[in-house]
Amino acid sequence: MKKSSASLAVWRLKLFAVIIILLTIGNVSAQKTEHYNSPLYAPRTYDPTQAGTSSGLPPALEKAGIEQKLNEQIPFDAVFKDENGKEVRLGDYFGKRPVILALVYYECPMLCNEVLNGLTGSLKSLSFDTGKEFDVVALSFDAREHEKPNLSKNKKESYMKRYGRPGTENGWHFLTGTQAEIDKVTNAVGFNYHWDEKSEQFAHAGGIIIITPEGKISRYIYGIDYAPKDIKFAVMESAESRIGNAAEQLMLYCYHYDPSTGKYGLSILKIIRLAGIVTLIGLGAMFFFFWRRGKAKNEIEVS
Repeated sequence: MKKSSASLAVWRLKLFAVIIILLTIGNVSAQKTEHYNSPLYAPRTYDPTQAGTSSGLPPALEKAGIEQKLNEQIPFDAVFKDENGKEVRLGDYFGKRPVILALVYYECPMLCNEVLNGLTGSLKSLSFDTGKEFDVVALSFDAREHEKPNLSKNKKESYMKRYGRPGTENGWHFLTGTQAEIDKVTNAVGFNYHWDEKSEQFAHAGGIIIITPEGKISRYIYGIDYAPKDIKFAVMESAESRIGNAAEQLMLYCYHYDPSTGKYGLSILKIIRLAGIVTLIGLGAMFFFFWRRGKAKNEIEVS
């Protein structure tokens, strides 16, 4: 009986050691994983070691965020260039159906791609189709991208492949514009962003904006992961020209955030790692407790 208990204890300790090793390997792999070779990510390399991360709110983020301006009119006269290099008015995309507006910039090495990825993933779960029940307008707020004609075209091609619904191309629009035209839209929707010289990146919040066919702001949805039902109901409300309630402003900022490591200010990966260690310590304590109790029970039975 003693030999059996000892063998069980050894087996538990081995299992405990294997879990620790796997957790360590997983953390190392997560730190080294790079996504930027994907066409859905910008070609720019982001080095989180140069980010100067902090557990506090960085100064650049104090100038960034989204001020909700429900029922505000979108500037239909704002002029942009679409993915084919054609000059268009923002009002060209309104009048028939709601529009989902995503303010991003295409060479963003961090959160902007996550916004578009999250939106596309959610839209794939809907029975609604772009170009039929609603349109999607991705607008770059980086005026420098206005002079890069293939950038928005390549971006659209990437996301059309990701969306995977042939025949919906006319419902997706990837625009660039001059600073003056961009400012018309960002000011109207309350989208505040700031260029950070140190990191050479824009600090901004992540989210999408639902707009009625008449061009009135109907709803804001924050973050990078959007529940399909939230988008569906927001589109349905917007189609009826209904203005939703103010959303809870739980914003995820794009500033020193690296999707390959999960680092954003306070390192998310470190928190996960700490939670894993605490869990393992708890498991170890539990194994030790049962081993001691089994050993004491066997000693009593033998005596």
